[in-house]
Amino acid sequence: MQNVIIVESPSKSKTIASYLGKGFLVLSSKGHICDLATSGKDGLGIDIEHDFKPNYKVMKEKQDLVNYLKTTCKGKKVYLATDPDREGEAIAFHLANALELDLEDFNRIEFHEITKPAVRAALESPHQINLKMVDSQECRRMIDRILGFKLSKLLQRKIGSKSAGRVQSVVLKLIVDLEEEINAFVPTAYFEMEAIFNTFKLKLIELNGKPVDSKNHITERKELEALLPKLMSFTVNNIVNKLIHRNSAPAFTTSTLQQDASSKLGFSPNKTMRIAQSLYEGKTIEDETVGLITYMRTDSTRLSDLFVDGAHTYIRRSYGDKYLGAVKIKNTKNMQDAHEAIRPTAIDRTPLVIKPYVTEDEFKLYQLIYNRAIASLMAPARFNSVRVEFTNTDSLWAITGQSMEFDGYLKVYGKTEADENTLLPNFNLGEGYNANEILILDKMTSPKARYTEASIIKEMESLGIGRPSTYAQTIQTLKEREYISMDKKSLVPTEQGTLTSHKLDQFFNEIINVSYTANMETNLDEIAKGDKDKLYELKNFYEAFVPLFDTAMDQMEAIYPIPTDQICPECGNVLVIRKSKFGEFVSCSNYPNCHYVQKEETTEAEPVDTGILCPTCGTGHMVERIAKTGKNKGSLFYACSNYPSCKTTFSDLPTGELCPNCNSMMLKNKDGEIYCSKHCEKEITNEVLCPVCKKGHMVLRTASKGKNKGNIFYGCSNFPKCKNILSEEEYLKLEK
Repeated sequence: MQNVIIVESPSKSKTIASYLGKGFLVLSSKGHICDLATSGKDGLGIDIEHDFKPNYKVMKEKQDLVNYLKTTCKGKKVYLATDPDREGEAIAFHLANALELDLEDFNRIEFHEITKPAVRAALESPHQINLKMVDSQECRRMIDRILGFKLSKLLQRKIGSKSAGRVQSVVLKLIVDLEEEINAFVPTAYFEMEAIFNTFKLKLIELNGKPVDSKNHITERKELEALLPKLMSFTVNNIVNKLIHRNSAPAFTTSTLQQDASSKLGFSPNKTMRIAQSLYEGKTIEDETVGLITYMRTDSTRLSDLFVDGAHTYIRRSYGDKYLGAVKIKNTKNMQDAHEAIRPTAIDRTPLVIKPYVTEDEFKLYQLIYNRAIASLMAPARFNSVRVEFTNTDSLWAITGQSMEFDGYLKVYGKTEADENTLLPNFNLGEGYNANEILILDKMTSPKARYTEASIIKEMESLGIGRPSTYAQTIQTLKEREYISMDKKSLVPTEQGTLTSHKLDQFFNEIINVSYTANMETNLDEIAKGDKDKLYELKNFYEAFVPLFDTAMDQMEAIYPIPTDQICPECGNVLVIRKSKFGEFVSCSNYPNCHYVQKEETTEAEPVDTGILCPTCGTGHMVERIAKTGKNKGSLFYACSNYPSCKTTFSDLPTGELCPNCNSMMLKNKDGEIYCSKHCEKEITNEVLCPVCKKGHMVLRTASKGKNKGNIFYGCSNFPKCKNILSEEEYLKLEK
């Protein structure tokens, strides 16, 4: 009997297929196959009156795939190898139902890294689908559907906002509250004093027995002016030497990886996760296709004993015994410690080894992950710290310095500015020094810094809101809804974002807050463990939510429609400004009896020519245009100047360069990331030659339009000369 393994990603399926013999067929579900229907009361897809019974439907775009899986898996042993988390467990559950598999069967396999030993080990120890984890994910999905659907419709109707969500609205509140705190901040003047010498300078740290530091400012300049004439020789009265051990951080979690990639590499959270996904799913290194890192959605800092043993051997061999350190595990709230930290799958695959086989960005992220994992197992760095204190009249002054005694983990992880040596002159107790100059420095207190993408993710993790898999998407959703914008690297709430947060705080502050959301995450974890009941939590949420929603529907003041001084030309009633998810528009106040909508009068500006030739017709230039209608109304896009004879368009800026894989135009997005306009996901390999033209190679692509939009297929790299395409199943047959 042939065995079938179903994974989520087509890229992953190819990697796994290379490990197994002819007795295995590896297929992909391409993510979720089911979602809650949008039918029933309020379009929730949930029968609330009958114990919150969910109504799942196969997604329209996945129906053909599900039919194929049913046909292919019939009479075969099926293993469900979806991702090792709650969402993956739910996908496995829906696959089992669609394929009519017995939920009592031991057909669920898990691996946290895509390597040959890990996959084979998983096949040797299959288990049943964890229905408690499915319950937890189902509970999360239903709460998010109820809250998201009902709040979004409320906000769209009342204030023209696009959406609300259990986690996104709390994160928005954090950003808005901080912005208002910054705006309300009143700076205060304070003063510091420094004494300048030939080779060093001192800072005033105590005056008249009272400390002078960041918490204890001198706010009266005259205090320091009165001290000036009293100052005489500065006498050394205390020298404190300390040996400081600086420990390395644990290996990366999802949160800390996104933070470090943002601060050190300038990657957005979305970009970080996209690159990490490709490293996890597999790269061809020489003649082997292998996953380079472990699963990248994790809140655990645990490392496997096998990896630790290998890393210790590597550290001992490369740097010596003195560089060996202890294993570090940081316990965090809601940590799912069946997972590991993000680490390389093999110690010997150093960044330099894999560099020729990956892109520049993949190399940078892999190097960050590799070095962090190795450094976490290395000895602390040691510094000799010295603090010298001086007395003068009624004041105390100080200077500090440090020198590195042993670099420890910094040997691999690299030094920062804080690790540099700051050497001091040799001082002896009782010595006196005369200053060349005494300075009074004017200072002003500063407000807190705005959140960056890195710091808001750190805050989300610290407060226990959201999960590792949702951090990046939450921030992206707030951007897409135009609730926040980026000012350099800072997150700034928009006017609409602030209004949305205020309205939610006014009517839903009992459930749209940090404490409630964090407790919800804990309750979901308890459901996954079997310690709490899904139905009980759903009822508790619904009973708290409905009265608040009813009050908001009744009492929240509607901003729209806004009356104008214009009259409807069709029925004579007043025209009003309304707002849809596409923006504001003017229509008749007598709707639905009158359907008049005023057309916008626009003076079209001369399109800006990018100077880049259209890749389709080869004669027109790609020019900037603004969408006039539809969901992208008002958005910038790029179109061929030969329109309407050539209808080529791109949503992001064309670079003029062609993709080395499929010869399509390369685009640059708002974050400065370069990507293929056809979204081909892999470099060309020489494994599958096009069976039609015998010249091109079959490369992975994503359908960008038509009824199959979003689906993955394989197309000839010689397109448009050769238009041969293959399904994943046809491609896998050729590959064999």
